[in-house]
Order: sequence, then C-alpha cells, then structure tokens
Amino acid sequence: MQRRGGMEDPSLLDSDFGMMEMDPNEVLDLVPMPSSPLSQDTFQTLWSSLLDGKEDQSLLNPDLPYPMSYEEGTSPKAAEGDYSTLEPVSSVFVSTPIIPSTEDYVGDHGFELAFEQSGTAKSVTCTYSPKLNKLFCQLAKTCPIHIKVANMPPLGAVIRTMAVYKKSEHVAEVVKRCPHHERSQEFSDSSAPAEHLIRVEANQQARYIADPNRRHSVIVPYEPPQVGTDNTTLLLNFMCNSSCMGGMNRRAILAIITLETLQGDLLGRRCFEVRVCACPGRDRKSEEENALKAAVPKGKSKKVVLPAPPRSNSSENAKRSAAGSSNHETESGPYILQVRNRKHYRMLKMILEGLELREKQQGEEEEEAEPETRCLPKAPKRKRLRVKNENPDSD
Repeated sequence: MQRRGGMEDPSLLDSDFGMMEMDPNEVLDLVPMPSSPLSQDTFQTLWSSLLDGKEDQSLLNPDLPYPMSYEEGTSPKAAEGDYSTLEPVSSVFVSTPIIPSTEDYVGDHGFELAFEQSGTAKSVTCTYSPKLNKLFCQLAKTCPIHIKVANMPPLGAVIRTMAVYKKSEHVAEVVKRCPHHERSQEFSDSSAPAEHLIRVEANQQARYIADPNRRHSVIVPYEPPQVGTDNTTLLLNFMCNSSCMGGMNRRAILAIITLETLQGDLLGRRCFEVRVCACPGRDRKSEEENALKAAVPKGKSKKVVLPAPPRSNSSENAKRSAAGSSNHETESGPYILQVRNRKHYRMLKMILEGLELREKQQGEEEEEAEPETRCLPKAPKRKRLRVKNENPDSD
C-alpha cells in the first residue's frame, strides 16, 4: 500500500477500487454511464457519490422509467421486481385536474375492477348493482374492490382513489365529510385526515393527499396478485352518509379509481357511483325497480280511457245490458273448464252453484213484479205549478 507523507490516502480505502491508487479517468471507466449526455451539475453529483461510496440508482441506470427510493439493503431485491420494498417518493403528489374525467379507460394494461356478489338482504353492509354500476354501503364499513390487470404495470405503479360529484352543477366542489362526522371521535383515525371521505383499510403505505386544486385522494402502491389469484384486493371505507347535511347532502357521487405511475401518468381509469346509506340492500332493490319502470316505453304504461256512454234513463240501460249479456251468455251453450286440483274444483263448483241460485232468485222476483207494472200505467211526470200565497206541503 502506498503512502503519501507517512499518511494513508483515504481515497484508496474504498473496497470497490481495491487498495491501490488509480487515476480518476480509470475510475470513470469502471462506472456504467448513462447513454444521454449529463450536465455539469449531474456530473458533480455523480462524482461526489462515487467518492462517498454511494451510487444514485436513478443516475446510473437511465432505463428506469422514473426515480425511486429503496429501503436500506433492499435495492437488489427491488430491482428483481419485488414491489413490497418500494416506497413512494414525492413525485406521487401530482396535482389532479380541476375537473377529473369520469370516463372508463382500460389502457394498455387492461385495468378493470370487480366486486363481490351479494344480494339485497337487509343484513348486507355492502352490495354492488351491475345494472346501475352503483355501490351501496354503510358508513365506515369495509368495501372490498378487486383490481385486475391483463399486463403487469411498470415497477412502482400506484392506485389512486378519489370522489367527485356526479352532476355537472356540483362537480367543481370538493367531496368532503360533513362537520358532524369530521369532529366526531367515533370514526377518527390518526393516519387519515378528518375531512377525507375515503379511507383505505389495512394498508400502512396509504398516503392521503390534498393537492393544490383541493381534491382529496388516497394513494397506495400497486401490489401484484398473490400466487393462485388473478386480482389484488383494495379495502375502502366511506366515512360519511350521502344524506348528511353540510357534506354530500343527498348529492350523488362517483368514485374514481386510477392506475398511475409515480409521475402521475395515467395507465387506467374506472368509475362507479356510490351511495352511503343505512340499509344498502333495501336501497339497491328500490332503485333497481325504479330504473326498470323508467325503462318501460311510455305508450305501454298509459291506461286506455273509454269514452263515456250517452246519458239516458239508467233503469232502461241496466235492463238492456242485463238482457243482452244474459242472451249472449246463454246462446253459446255450456262451457267446459279443466281443473287439475280437486280443491280448486270444489271451490269453483260452489261458486257456480251460488251464481245459478242467484240468477234463479232474480228471475222469480222479475216474474212477480211484471203483473203489477202492467196494471198500473205510468203517468207522465209534470211539474206542479204553485199558486201565489200557497204554502208548501211540508208546512
């Protein structure tokens, strides 16, 4: 080992270059340089990192799509594709658009969402309606959402969840919790801001963001599916009811889930409507029925209004209709009705006997009343003239 003035040269103690003195140009030949030319500031940073024995991975490897940070001692493992060792850096805090888009975008990676199948029972806490593309859930209850991709996204991709109002007159406003639930200690969480509506459950890497446009969102790193599964599960909680005054105030909201890179480049987008209520199963059933009724053409739902018959003597019209109906019913002869159930047969037989007895009694009453009506001719009704100073009959 060479010495300079009886002292050891500190630059020669690095194990990467051995215990010998080397020219700086030879040191640079041993370091993989980026393909693109570097500025003077970048060169100084690279040179200082070499002297300190710490290489900046983002500078030495220009093929990486974005800068990333690793935990100490885990960079080789992360370079092999282990997503669990990645830590989102400050580049994930990209401001969202003022008016976020609500159009579904599959992207090159085939980004899709799937929901668990559940019915409309009163006991369910979370249910999804495929007909309405709407999620019904209770306050602060777990809502599992399965994330599927056809192609694996780039290393370090993140999942962002954000809520916006559905109607155009409210879309510029920020969706937040009502003042009552915001101050309540029942559903408080130290890891999440009190005014954020959406929270991620069972994920310590979730980061809650309020960008310069005042939009609230939560970001978690994308995790590839485990062995034997084709999706990744995201657990969401909605921390305010849709009917809360001062918050959503019965205004419909949309949840937007996007797949993004660390720089904020969009890789996929999915949207669905959300209603936070006390009884998700009941509300889903009622809204599906209302949507089905609204889909029926208007012409079929209208009732046919028959024209009113001309006014005439009610007794004569009744006799004519009764005579016409009786003649029409008796002209065609007997009818045969096939009944397979003996109980139903007995019931129908009793009804038939009752109808026949009633018709017989009506016929006898009409025969008894006919002689009396023939003997007494009907006198025409005339209006009685009152004489002056004549008192009424009641007096």
